[in-house]
Amino acid sequence: MSDPTSEVIFHAYPQSPVAEKVRVTFGIKGLEWRKVEIPRLPPKPMLTALTGGYRRTPVMQIGADIYCDSQCIIRELERRFPLPTIMPTSEQGLMWCLSRWTDGALFDQTVRHVLGAAGDQLDKDFAADRGRLYLGEDWAAGLKQANADLPHLVSQVRAPLSWLNAQMSDGRAFLLGSQPAAIDAQFYHVVWFLRGRWADGPSFLSEFEYLVRWEENIREIGHGTSSEMDPMDALARAKDLKPTARSGVAPHDPQGLSVGQSVTVQPDVNGGEQPVAGKLRYADAETVVIERSAEDVGTVCVHFPRSGYRIDLL
Repeated sequence: MSDPTSEVIFHAYPQSPVAEKVRVTFGIKGLEWRKVEIPRLPPKPMLTALTGGYRRTPVMQIGADIYCDSQCIIRELERRFPLPTIMPTSEQGLMWCLSRWTDGALFDQTVRHVLGAAGDQLDKDFAADRGRLYLGEDWAAGLKQANADLPHLVSQVRAPLSWLNAQMSDGRAFLLGSQPAAIDAQFYHVVWFLRGRWADGPSFLSEFEYLVRWEENIREIGHGTSSEMDPMDALARAKDLKPTARSGVAPHDPQGLSVGQSVTVQPDVNGGEQPVAGKLRYADAETVVIERSAEDVGTVCVHFPRSGYRIDLL
C-alpha cells in the first residue's frame, strides 16, 4: 500500500487536454497515482471543497497539499520525484519560458480554432462555461466570428506545428533529443486536443510527417499506473493529514506579502471564476501557497503558480 502522505491523487476528467499533459508527465516519471474523476462542467462540489473554489482542471492532491494549475503540478512532480528528470537539459529556464507560450497563447489559439470549427454543433452548456475565456464576454458572437475566421485560425496553429515538425526532422525521438521532457508533454497536449476534438484534425496533422512520429513516441510512454479513488476518500485523506508546505516569503516580493496575511488568489483573466481565500503561508517568484480550513477537509494548503495568477489582500 502506498504511503498516504506521498500518494499522488489526480482530480481530472478524461477529455481534458491539460490533464493529458500531466498524465504524460506521470508516464515519463513512471509514477503510480490515484484517479478521481470530476465533472466536465460545474458544479464540482468535491473539487471545490478541496480548493476553496478553484474549479479548473486538473488539480493534484498529495495529502493535505492541493496543487492548482498544470505548471504548479509539473514543478512539484519534478521536486518530489526528481528521477527520471523532465528537464534533461541545462536550459531549464528557457524551457519554463517556452512552456508559458505552449500553455498560454498557443493553447488559447488552438481552443479558439477547435471551438470555431465546431460552430453551431458545439455543446451550448460547454460553450457558455468556457466561451468567456476563449471567445470573449459575448461568447455567442465570438463563436460566430471564430467560425467565420476558421481558415485564419488554422493558419495560426499550422505555423508552430511546422516548427515542431522541423525540430523533429533530424530523427530525434523527442524535442530535446533521446529523453522525453516536460516540453514534450506541454506541446503534446495541444496536438492531442487537435487530433481528438477537431473533425479534420487527423487529416490536418498528417501533413507533418515527423510530428506524427513524435506523437507515436509520446503515446508509447503511457500514463504511468493509475487506480480509481472515490472523491469522498480524497476529502478524508486531506482531513486526516496535515499540510507540509513550508512557510515564508522570499526577499524582494513586489507586493510586500507577509506570512499570515488574508489574501485571495485567482487566475488573472476575466473568466468569472471564484477567488480562493485564505492566509498566506508561502510566496516566492514562482509560487504562492495559502492555508485555509473547512469542516469537510480540515486544514489544507492550496498551491498556485505566481505567473498567470492574481493575489489580492483582504
